[in-house]
Amino acid sequence: MKRYSLLFFILSIFVLSATAQNVKKMLKNADNFYKKELYKDAIPAYLEVLKVDPENAGANYRLGISYLNTIYKSKAMPYIERAYKKDSTLDPEIAYKLAQAYHFNNEFGKALQMYKTYKKQLDPKDEAMQKQMDRKIFECENGVEYKAHPVKATITNAGSTINSAYSDFGPVISADESILVFTSRRPGSTGGLLDEKLESYEDVYLSVNTDGKWGVPQNIGRPVNTEYHDASIAISPDGQTIFLYKDDRNGDIFSSTFDGLKWGKPDDMGKNINTKDGETSISMTADGKMVYFTSNRPDGFGGFDIYKSEKGKKGKWGEAVNLGSVINTAYDEESPFIHPDGKTLYFSSRGHAGMGDFDIFKSSLKPDGTWTEPENIGYPINTAFDDLYFVLSADNKHGYYSSEREGGFGEKDIYRISMPAPEQLAIVKGKEAMLGKLPTKKLLRPIAKIAAFNPVTILKGTVKDMLTKDPLAADVVVIDNAKNEVISKLKTNAVTGAFMVVLTSGKNYAIQVNKETYLFHSENFDIPESQNYQEIHKDIELTKGAVGTKIVLKNIFFDFDKATLRPESTTELERLKQLLIDMPKLRIEISGHTDNKGSATYNKTLSESRAKAVVDYLVAHGIDAKRLTYAGYGFDRPIASNDTEAGRQLNRRTEFEIIGN
Repeated sequence: MKRYSLLFFILSIFVLSATAQNVKKMLKNADNFYKKELYKDAIPAYLEVLKVDPENAGANYRLGISYLNTIYKSKAMPYIERAYKKDSTLDPEIAYKLAQAYHFNNEFGKALQMYKTYKKQLDPKDEAMQKQMDRKIFECENGVEYKAHPVKATITNAGSTINSAYSDFGPVISADESILVFTSRRPGSTGGLLDEKLESYEDVYLSVNTDGKWGVPQNIGRPVNTEYHDASIAISPDGQTIFLYKDDRNGDIFSSTFDGLKWGKPDDMGKNINTKDGETSISMTADGKMVYFTSNRPDGFGGFDIYKSEKGKKGKWGEAVNLGSVINTAYDEESPFIHPDGKTLYFSSRGHAGMGDFDIFKSSLKPDGTWTEPENIGYPINTAFDDLYFVLSADNKHGYYSSEREGGFGEKDIYRISMPAPEQLAIVKGKEAMLGKLPTKKLLRPIAKIAAFNPVTILKGTVKDMLTKDPLAADVVVIDNAKNEVISKLKTNAVTGAFMVVLTSGKNYAIQVNKETYLFHSENFDIPESQNYQEIHKDIELTKGAVGTKIVLKNIFFDFDKATLRPESTTELERLKQLLIDMPKLRIEISGHTDNKGSATYNKTLSESRAKAVVDYLVAHGIDAKRLTYAGYGFDRPIASNDTEAGRQLNRRTEFEIIGN
């Protein structure tokens, strides 16, 4: 019996020795990957080591560090935690790395304690590291509060139709969420080139939303995409202009406009936007008059700052103006997104009261031109990870951003956020903490809310030929009647005739639709300041102007009970004048019409006087009086019932009829 026990003991020693040798060999192999910073290769190698020797402190620690250097950062925590418990002196950085691991798991309380532990180990004279730890401690204090008051948002992957096994990022949407443009490194790039990691160069892709589902993304092609890196960073609310980042110099911004059939060659945004320094992201207001962009030019508060630039009368972008210290901090601000309401700015920041590296914040433009204190949009939209390039649909229902998360299809995926209801979500009562240019102190801000009132109207529809019903590539012009100012111009889609216009409440708008060889069409939208979010669908049919064709002039306005033309009528009158110049053989009758309120005699006199006022304007501005006649029909020719206010409003009109061409 003793002989068998001795034999078993000898065999055990042999097996243990062989195992130890094998572990040593596997560990050496894993360490070789680690030293070369080949972390993706190091991870499976260390996992093999831990199958045999699960308590190996060094293997656990280096496996955790390897995870911290990939998109799978949240997997690092149990391994670094085990290593720390086994030997807290294993590495001078182990407390810091464990704090990071807790942080990336949104375990803010545990991370807070470990950052404090690590800070005690630092040289008090090392001001840079002391400042860095103060920031991390501040982030974790914020994270504890934000996580305790989560917002009611649902974050879902945009799905395999949009996302690929490669990096997909930088999602931007049109205001009505009908167009999604993003950047991808999937195979099949325009130039067919590969980088040093054998990945395709970045190209811009576009997907169309049909009945609530995103279609298969299409490479947007040349001239937007080239053989080099091309990245989308913004789209105008009407979906007609995309903005691109190109790695010229230190990074510049370009724009490409859709002409109804194809995207144009990208244009440099000009010297007031692009400089020898870096410009990385941008957003345009719904009226196309202002852009907000980021730059690290030397006149800022630190790192990348957000600037604004207004478009001049000649179409050039004006001098860049820094948004100031309320928005910008001593750290980086990135990816501004100005909501279609023109007043709500979303952006990412490393300097405000965040819970990670970059968090998304919201600020509102006040009547005096200053900005409200930025508010964090809350957990779980914001996390310990970088949260960047957030965009929001005009109805405030859906947000989009890209993120490196486990469970995705590739390294970076695009995610859709079902935003919280318009309500106060939570108030975080404050502790004071270091922020910005230390030792400046600011209170922890309340979690942002989405306003219940959303002063945005989306007008969309199609333009077609009245007779054939074929879609037309037409020009759509939006005019502020009070200022007689063109707000925006766009072209309808040449294939579908579709168009979209974003309007804000509190203005009287003229919408003119023009197409060569066709009579122009006008619409009026007087949107009160109290109007909440709405969508209006308007299909427009254009005619080529046969004798007998009648066109209602919907943007001709008179003083109450008078025939005095109001200034808001100027744009419509000028468009009618131009039509008569463009079609020199055209002869028309201008007619005035009323509802049935009042006597027939009174209404005929008023309507005739108003028709004459229009003719007088045209004659005074160079149109031959022989081509013009006028008549007042009172309420003899209604186009709707006079039994309702809506009908009576339609009947009160000025129109022209073609009587010769």
